[in-house]
Amino acid sequence: MSQDPSKDKSGRRAFLRTAGKALAGALGGGALLAKSVAQDEPVAADTGAKSFPTEDYDWTEHRWAYGIDATRCIGCLRCVEACKSENGVAEDAHHFRTWVERYVYLEGEEKARVDSHNDPQNIAASGSESEYRFDNRYQDENVTKAFFVPKMCNQCQHPSCVQVCPVGATFRTEDGVVLIDQTYCIGCEYCVQACPYGARYFNEETRTSDKCNWCYHRITKGLLPACVEVCPVGARIFGDRNDPSSPINEFIDNNRIHVLKPETGNAPTCFYVGIDKEVS
Repeated sequence: MSQDPSKDKSGRRAFLRTAGKALAGALGGGALLAKSVAQDEPVAADTGAKSFPTEDYDWTEHRWAYGIDATRCIGCLRCVEACKSENGVAEDAHHFRTWVERYVYLEGEEKARVDSHNDPQNIAASGSESEYRFDNRYQDENVTKAFFVPKMCNQCQHPSCVQVCPVGATFRTEDGVVLIDQTYCIGCEYCVQACPYGARYFNEETRTSDKCNWCYHRITKGLLPACVEVCPVGARIFGDRNDPSSPINEFIDNNRIHVLKPETGNAPTCFYVGIDKEVS
């Protein structure tokens, strides 16, 4: 007699994954279902409490946002190392919650050459992703312009990942952060495919989707995200838009900011300075 899938976590997940795929397929990839799970509106977790995730934190009082100054970033990857340590990301994983890209313009070339420590070829060339550093392959070239671009989940106001999730595992909180409830996630990877920024990945250990959540367990306790805290040059800025004295408001007010892929309509809340239109 086979075991009841509802009593076995792995069996239940496999059962739900199959059911979810069937349901999403019937609904055109889950897009229609989005209307029943607050397509573009913040969603509150069903915790039975007024606040989330702790009793002393009221997410209705905050509006988090993130800034990245590419003119300051030196590509040291301390942010990546801190993220892995803080969030338990495996050292030998082939995906990252945050990563850094290098854009290099050579004389006579109109398009930038893009190196990313998230690129498996670069990882293989360096021998180990845990020891990866941007190499000096362009030292003999005439470089006209170069800069580093940190990337991560953009915590969009209209997240396409939320729209396509067939079971409501991905949701946007009232303070503006997109989270994944891994107890509901069935691993269908529709959200991974829907994200235009490549910020989501499938976690082989948990068999669920994963991504950056701005260290939600930290910011709800008044702490900074780990990547912001360790940045040695202040290239990462984080804060509360509802707080007039917050560093993120000063960053936005005093700079000409950009968001990645504005044409998608996702409306990111991660704002950049010092990038050009080729960065996507």
